[in-house]
Amino acid sequence: MLIIPGIVISVFTFPGVIMHEMAHQLFCRLLKVPVFDVRYFQFKNPSGYVIHEIPKKPWQNILIGIGPFILNTVVGALIGSAASIPVFKFNSPDFFDIILIWLGISIAMHSFPSVGDAANIWKSVKHPDTPILVKILATPLVGLIYLCAIGSVVWLDFLYGMAVALLIPNILVSLIA
Repeated sequence: MLIIPGIVISVFTFPGVIMHEMAHQLFCRLLKVPVFDVRYFQFKNPSGYVIHEIPKKPWQNILIGIGPFILNTVVGALIGSAASIPVFKFNSPDFFDIILIWLGISIAMHSFPSVGDAANIWKSVKHPDTPILVKILATPLVGLIYLCAIGSVVWLDFLYGMAVALLIPNILVSLIA
């Protein structure tokens, strides 16, 4: 198994790190949660962060935490499909297609919330004011986030990025065409 330090992966896939932090910030803005500081990318750990006010409602914190999963997945799929369909259906890759595929995979592979995001979500789930339905729905979500973080050691995030940017668009085209 190939082990590469996380900072090296973050540098190579920096568009995904930037989109991940932008997603947190976007969800803060949509939910009217004040943002105090944003670092879209830096050459240290963590590669990026968003510091925001603690939301008044637990579900807001949960949405802010999973915002990158939603946005990075959609954007990674759109960008990746723009190149993967011509490459795999017409066998005509050019330099621009390769760049778009790298960009789509880079963005999609940073979809998973971080362990820090999971900790923030978990804090909201444990809060006494959190409705029981939110606790029931969010508890397995936090477990899944931790599993995905562990899975990144065996390249689960990269495999997810490949599936979102390459596999899913091609399956959709095969079903439609």
